[in-house]
Amino acid sequence: MKRKDLIKIIEKHGCILIRHGGKHNIYQNPDTGISQPIPRQKEINERLAKKIIKDLTDN
Repeated sequence: MKRKDLIKIIEKHGCILIRHGGKHNIYQNPDTGISQPIPRQKEINERLAKKIIKDLTDN
């Protein structure tokens, strides 16, 4: 999955960028308080992308 597509999906669910890390950006869902690192690569492994989406969008 492309990184841009992953970010569009999680931002549509209300997640916001908290900070820039070394090789990752940290996004957080303000409703649940859960945060996840998003790798700063053009392509993200499909399994990893699904896990990030699940963790940030589940209540």
